[in-house]
Amino acid sequence: MVDDDATMVIRDVRPWGGAPADVGVAGDRIAWVRPAGTTPPAPGAEVVEGRGLLALPGLVNTHAHADKSWWGLPWQSYGGEGGTQGRIAHERARRDELGIPSAPVAERVLREYLRTGTTRVRTHVDVDLGLGLRGIEAVREAAAALDGAIELTVVAFPQDGVLRRPGVLELLDRAARAGAEHVGGLDPALIDRDPVGQLDGLFRIAAEHGCGLDIHLHEPGDLGAFEINLILDRVERDGIAPGKVNVAHGFAVVDVDPARRRDLLDRMGALGVTMTTVAPVRMRQLPLAEMDAAGVRFGLGTDGIRDLWSPYGDGDLLGIAWQYARAGGVVRDEDLRRVVELATRDGAAFVTDEVHDLVPGARADVVLLDAENPMDALVRRVPRAAVVAGGRAVDLAALAARPWE
Repeated sequence: MVDDDATMVIRDVRPWGGAPADVGVAGDRIAWVRPAGTTPPAPGAEVVEGRGLLALPGLVNTHAHADKSWWGLPWQSYGGEGGTQGRIAHERARRDELGIPSAPVAERVLREYLRTGTTRVRTHVDVDLGLGLRGIEAVREAAAALDGAIELTVVAFPQDGVLRRPGVLELLDRAARAGAEHVGGLDPALIDRDPVGQLDGLFRIAAEHGCGLDIHLHEPGDLGAFEINLILDRVERDGIAPGKVNVAHGFAVVDVDPARRRDLLDRMGALGVTMTTVAPVRMRQLPLAEMDAAGVRFGLGTDGIRDLWSPYGDGDLLGIAWQYARAGGVVRDEDLRRVVELATRDGAAFVTDEVHDLVPGARADVVLLDAENPMDALVRRVPRAAVVAGGRAVDLAALAARPWE
């Protein structure tokens, strides 16, 4: 029987490596998933030939910096000093010369995410006294140019500190008032040297505007653990809903001894505080089994790609998932599959409240890969054969520009 409602049929794919199926799409939604060949496409419906490929939900980048890459520009040699303070200073000295941020720069980055199968993104966007809210406007404009292919949520991010630059807290307040879904923070002790003051200011904004908080926390060991507990104290005090507060990086979690880590994670899980990681290659990884056991939801992100902090990165979230799994010693099938779930279905809660999966009613974000199963796709970092984003087939060839063009 022909289904006249489906505007697209993705034919003969294996959702999550299962039995062959056809996926019917109506508008930007998955209408149905049925055994392959049982529902012929209606006349005029677009057909995407799956050829038995593995189908996964769109990848989700939960920690990006889409505003400040030099992707699309000539090669930029690494310069300036190392460390957080050194990188901040170098970026501030050169960003205007490179036209960062701007909508064209951000659009090139988003297109690269899309080419590799990412359809949902949480991006930090710098907010400081030199930029105001211009970066947020540029990133929103870039996303609009893709006409809904990527669903985007913004973190207004104080890369240069919150309190040490008078006026930044007011800018963050303005950003939240103007619709930024989250407000960020950064190393309250090492950058602002006032963890209580920074966190009190950020939580006040969250309480007044109902936005989320997403706090970069690079601080290690006892200091980092102390600050995570300060964050948890405020979540508990203010009765903030689960999922509204995120700790990015959170290196202290792997620095402290196992008993203290268990206490931290149990408290985070009970309060619904989440974590995101960019799977840094020279550091121990957030512990998959311990995070899941404590009920701490966490996601994977690319961080910055080809920016004034580092020349590395290509925007491929599946590559980050591979990096996390390899560096963390993930080898068993159930754990490899779990990493793929974090990179797709389960990461979506950092961007949207709706279901993100290959099921009826979900947004039609489908990635096809020539792989046996999700584990195979991960360990081989399989190229994307086709991407459907918001119910539209993506022209991957048109997106495959050279990184400097």
